[in-house]
Amino acid sequence: MHRVPTRPSSRGLAALAALALPLSLVACGSDEPATDSQTGSPTGAGPTTVEIVVEDGTVTPKGDRIEVGVGEEVTFTVTSDAAGEVHVHSTPETSFSYEEGTTEETLTFERPGVVEVEAHDPDQLIVQLEVS
Repeated sequence: MHRVPTRPSSRGLAALAALALPLSLVACGSDEPATDSQTGSPTGAGPTTVEIVVEDGTVTPKGDRIEVGVGEEVTFTVTSDAAGEVHVHSTPETSFSYEEGTTEETLTFERPGVVEVEAHDPDQLIVQLEVS
C-alpha cells in the first residue's frame, strides 16, 4: 500500500490561527500602564477634564470623586453666567478666577491624597480629586 503524504486542511490551519492569535496578543499585554520615562506619569491618557457649570447661583458637579494620577494634568473647564473663583485645597493651595462664559485652567498635582475643589460663592464642594 502506498501512503500519500497528508497536508493539514485549510480548515485546520484556520482553526489553529484563530486559537494562536488571541494567545499572542495576551502575551504582549501588560497590567502596568505605560509611563513617561522622564516623569513616571501615565502616558497616552491625556489630561483629565473636570466640567464645572455655574448657573443661577448653582454649581455642578456637587462633590463627585475623581481619580487622577500624580503628575497628571487636570483641566478645569468652567462655564458660568457670572464671574467667580475656584479654590483648590492642594499642597500648595491654589485658586483661579473665571469670567462669565467659558474659562479653562490646567493644574498638575504632585502629591498623593484627596484634594478638595470648591467654590465659596456659593459655598459648595465641587469635586474631590483622589490623587494617587
